[in-house]
Amino acid sequence: MDLREWLTARGGIAHRSDAAEHGFAPRQVRGAIRSGAVRRLRAQWVALASAPDDLVAAAAASARLTCVSLARRRGWWVPDRAPGGLHLQVGPNAHRHRDDATLHWGAPLVDCGPRRLTASVEDALAHIAGCCLHEDARVIWESAVRIERLDVEALRLVEWREPRSRALAKEVIGLSDSGLETMVVVRLSGWGVPLRQQVRLAGRRVDIVIGSHLVVQIDGYAHHSSSAQRGSDVAHDAELRLRGYTVLRLSYAQIVHGWEDVERTLQAAIARGLHLPPRQRR
Repeated sequence: MDLREWLTARGGIAHRSDAAEHGFAPRQVRGAIRSGAVRRLRAQWVALASAPDDLVAAAAASARLTCVSLARRRGWWVPDRAPGGLHLQVGPNAHRHRDDATLHWGAPLVDCGPRRLTASVEDALAHIAGCCLHEDARVIWESAVRIERLDVEALRLVEWREPRSRALAKEVIGLSDSGLETMVVVRLSGWGVPLRQQVRLAGRRVDIVIGSHLVVQIDGYAHHSSSAQRGSDVAHDAELRLRGYTVLRLSYAQIVHGWEDVERTLQAAIARGLHLPPRQRR
């Protein structure tokens, strides 16, 4: 295997010390750089022309990818209104400034060593807590818990340095099936009405139950990918209604762009007692 093949297998970019440990002598690496087969980034990184732009930028800045940049790379659900651009973690004594990136300064919570271009999950979550609106940060944290299979109790034991991180660690519960579900839960959490997530009713899980009998189902981007799925949902909704539940389905557009209308609908449902068992309604 030559250096290009090895780099391809590693995602297109690597630390020169890793290359040396895998049998590539310094003269081989220098030769590949001179020939244009690979390019050098700073003193210690080599990359293919096809290497991901965000990792190349991190290597060029002697930094690590973090915050929403790491979230997007790892597939965590990031709301559209969350900060964009490149977010990099740099040490407390770093002197490099970049006009094209948001820099997160400070000693890391988890020292990953010099050979990584991505921050730890914990550091990325801390940066998200400080960089995003609370609701957006909660959405990303919940998504990270689900995708990374994080233990929420272990998250609470992390020695978070900032109040916003500590608050999110206490709030996150790891039940949301989607970012949209988290948005709804956050927005309803101050209403003074009991909320439960991912509750099994009539043989299937439902997204949110308000009180005991008001069911909220979230229809996201890829929902109803087949007529069979749609038919199953309709049948389950009908069964819930026969059992005395009220079922409301919310779309992405309603939650993200039409929340005021959703809020009025939910308030009207609660005012009518639809969140209560039928025998307790006026």
